[in-house]
Amino acid sequence: MKQSLQLKLGTQLTMTPQLQQAIRLLQLSTLDLQQEVQAALDSNPMLEADSEEQPSNIESGQSLTEHESEQTQDNTSQAAEERELAEGDWDQAIPDELPVDSRWDDIYTSHSGNSELETSGYERNSTSIDLQDHLRWQLNLTPLSEQDKWIGENLIDGISPSGLLGTSVEDVASSLAIDEDEVLAVLKTIQQFEPVGCGARDLKECLQLQLQQLPPTTPWLDQAQSIIEKYLDLLGKRDFRQLSRRTRLNEAQLGEAIRLIQTLNPNPGESFGGQEPDYVIPDIIVSRKALRWQVELNAEITPKIRINSHYASMVKRADNSRDNNFLRDHLQEARWFMKSLQSRHETLLRVANCIVEKQQGFFEEGPEAMRPMVLADVAESIGMHESTISRVTTQKYMLTPRGVFELKYFFSSHVSTDSGEDASSTAIRALIKKLIEAETPRKPLSDNKITQELDKQGIQVARRTVAKYRESMGIPSSSERKRLV
Repeated sequence: MKQSLQLKLGTQLTMTPQLQQAIRLLQLSTLDLQQEVQAALDSNPMLEADSEEQPSNIESGQSLTEHESEQTQDNTSQAAEERELAEGDWDQAIPDELPVDSRWDDIYTSHSGNSELETSGYERNSTSIDLQDHLRWQLNLTPLSEQDKWIGENLIDGISPSGLLGTSVEDVASSLAIDEDEVLAVLKTIQQFEPVGCGARDLKECLQLQLQQLPPTTPWLDQAQSIIEKYLDLLGKRDFRQLSRRTRLNEAQLGEAIRLIQTLNPNPGESFGGQEPDYVIPDIIVSRKALRWQVELNAEITPKIRINSHYASMVKRADNSRDNNFLRDHLQEARWFMKSLQSRHETLLRVANCIVEKQQGFFEEGPEAMRPMVLADVAESIGMHESTISRVTTQKYMLTPRGVFELKYFFSSHVSTDSGEDASSTAIRALIKKLIEAETPRKPLSDNKITQELDKQGIQVARRTVAKYRESMGIPSSSERKRLV
């Protein structure tokens, strides 16, 4: 085989570190982006936060040493003033007796600089108490013997987050080597704690405990207790015809009794130990101005950074010293980072403008007017690749007059209609939800009936497709939606 040299022309995409950084910033969420920017500020001395609270740059006629010395003197004088003020406060005479109509805060001033933070932290911890701690607190306030409190501790440990007892009285008595009657007596005491219904062994007992706490003069109390005691299974199946026949109540009377039962809580412990809500901060704000929809970035969360002009002025072109190379490299990295950040904002804004333009019907009329749209449609409109659109729309949110939506919410598949046009699956879900909300509670729409209603509007979908969309929205079946009240 003869060896030879040949010249070839070709193109090749090289993933430079700068391109990798731009792609990484593009797919970051708002919280991750803020952490990335903070990491860049901590590692690169050429970058600084650009905010109104930041002090102005050092003037060219003032050296860094002079500025630091002035700042040190200011801090020293301020610390001396604070120390004198604190010593003067403690030199005040403490009164021997407080007036009856005065408060502690009126006489003594707190010297803790973080009193407000401590108070808010205490309130935050107090609201996050779990169910077991709340029940133990009531147990300690109850006049019981040491053995009964020991039994109560074991019973409370067996209560599930929903409030029901997750273990049996027999198992607790066996593990503690005591009589079941003693365990049952302590359990009856715990069942009187707040929230009412905790410690119940099943759903029936939970509801009965709550009904027992109501005044005897409560209307329809006897009928509700009878339904819970004897016909809870029929109530769960929503077999109102059989339930009316068994209880010998007409439809109006049965409805009043069921309305009372609906005021009860089947999971009394759900108000304790819940997770803190996650608040979504929108990246894009859409508003109606001058008869058109305006798209803008959320300025409050957009990172504001700049290059430190003082350090940048120290870089010398012809100097190849170690310190100068250090400054030059970090200056270049800072410029690349700011350029990647600006590219992210511009791309996000272009994609958001394209989405608003293509989904005008949604902003004007609601989800029922959503048009089918896929990533390729937006990519073709703005001249980018689908993978880029996918990165931009992941974990990015848009604030609209109709609420906050993830950018991916506006993308949906195509569904054929009788008119030959395509309908959005999101619009079909909205129509299904609208039909169910307008249905008669005593006679809810079945999936087959919903399919027929959609067919009248020119949208042909299979019954199983309607069932899939309904289940994806968390809407129960027609038999489970049936109710008298």
